[in-house]
Amino acid sequence: MRRRLAPAALLLPFALLLTACGGNATAGTGTDTDGKGSLTLNVGDQKGGSEAILRAAGELDNLDYKIKWSTFTSGPPLLEAVNAKAVDIGGVGNTPPVFAAGADSKITVVAAWHGTSKGDAILVPNDSKLTGPTQLKGKSVAVAQGSSANYQLVASLRKAGLGLDDVKVKYLQPADALAAFTSGKVDAWAVWDPYTSQILQAKQGRVLTTGDGITNGLTFQVAAPSALKDKKKVAAINDYLERLRRAYKWVYSHEPEWAKVWAKETGLPEDVALAAVKRTYTTRVAVAVDQRLIASEQEIADTFTGLKLIPRKVDFGDFTDTRFNGDLPPSTTTPRPSETD
Repeated sequence: MRRRLAPAALLLPFALLLTACGGNATAGTGTDTDGKGSLTLNVGDQKGGSEAILRAAGELDNLDYKIKWSTFTSGPPLLEAVNAKAVDIGGVGNTPPVFAAGADSKITVVAAWHGTSKGDAILVPNDSKLTGPTQLKGKSVAVAQGSSANYQLVASLRKAGLGLDDVKVKYLQPADALAAFTSGKVDAWAVWDPYTSQILQAKQGRVLTTGDGITNGLTFQVAAPSALKDKKKVAAINDYLERLRRAYKWVYSHEPEWAKVWAKETGLPEDVALAAVKRTYTTRVAVAVDQRLIASEQEIADTFTGLKLIPRKVDFGDFTDTRFNGDLPPSTTTPRPSETD
């Protein structure tokens, strides 16, 4: 018999996720330090994120500078720390930089990865009569306001010829959304991996539609402009990004090993971690911060401005730096195939 995850078990990783949820999560700082030397690069991370993947891949060896890790529960507080110069660089998903830019925060996108958006899904209960997004009209949908899932919901509805006004949006953070979803208080839940994998592995729901081909599937490393004015820190950031790119390549051929590390770091069951790794995380390829990337993020910014969730017009290009692109392929490069298909 398949073990059924209770809601409490599903909630555990909320504060530990890598991928750009929005909302009111608070920040915490860690004290881990790697490397040696007189220069310290302050890196913002989320549990099971950059530090874990670099350590698993052996990419934290032979550092001639120090990395001081600070751990955050989500993208928004991490970018607040970047804005405050408490962090030199950190990893987030495609939506927090848009909201930070809307708040005129001092942040700069310096590196990007392109993956599939199959882990970004609108989920429905197993016994739901809904079979496609057009049938969401008049239905209630839970989503975290300002999150990547919020944009995925908007884009999925738009493709189906609907708008937010056509559904009953329940702006709920994952803890409350999960409770509402499992108790039948909402008809659908727009969310991201590993929640998608958790629900599917536990047989608590099914996918109505995904963001694949609808949202851009981008994740970013975002730096403080002050760090980018320091030549020594620029050199360290360049080295750090190269190591991170190599670590992602290592994951491609070491999925089970990475899933075990990730499960241990986040508290996820190993089967859920492996499913999320295969569906989402090993599809990501390093790409350039280029004009098409900027245009894609600009579309997200304009969408949220139109919904009055961002208070002003944002020129996303003002918050990017292309100097670390090197010979990376364009941002539209096809992600690696998802192994859950």
